[in-house]
Amino acid sequence: MIRLLDVGLEQLMAMVFRMGEVAEKALIISIKSFIDQKDSQEEMHEISEILMSMVVDVEDKAFELIVKYQPVASDLRIINSYMKIAYDFGRYGRYGLDISLTYNIVKKLRKRTLTSDLVQQILDKVVRMVIISIKALKQHNSELAKTLAPMETEVDKLYMAYLDELMLSSSLDKWRMCDLLVVRYLERIADHTTYVGESIVYIVEGKKISLR
Repeated sequence: MIRLLDVGLEQLMAMVFRMGEVAEKALIISIKSFIDQKDSQEEMHEISEILMSMVVDVEDKAFELIVKYQPVASDLRIINSYMKIAYDFGRYGRYGLDISLTYNIVKKLRKRTLTSDLVQQILDKVVRMVIISIKALKQHNSELAKTLAPMETEVDKLYMAYLDELMLSSSLDKWRMCDLLVVRYLERIADHTTYVGESIVYIVEGKKISLR
């Protein structure tokens, strides 16, 4: 016999899955506009607001399930984890908006390439991490989620290498300032992918682990 709580959990899961799709879209748009030097602030602001509204919807649904059905510990674990994941997806969107806002710094300058190969490496790595975090959630694949840990370590190393590179640079122009801001936002997104990974492991295996 199917519990009414199970139906509610399925609905909650679908809401978070949808959030993941919107969050991935937000990051792709913000990064593409950053590379192509295009203004996506209005679009990204709208998507970021949608994501934050979806966070509230997930929280409301979670509290509704708790109040109505008084779930046991294993169900509470799942509900709490989905709430945390929703928050992290909201942060994907917020940092995506921050990336789009860097356009204000350089919009009057001529087009250019990235100031360092390290920036491109970080971009590629973080986009992959976001995609993996969402895929692992949809598949409830804890082993895939755990692969985010070494990737996050690589992003941290690339980030520190980029800072070292800037220290050795003879100048810090607007392009470098812009890239530095974006790299910092990407490093924070990478952190949030590991938080999502930790929640996935908790849902699937019932274990609290650290992927950082």
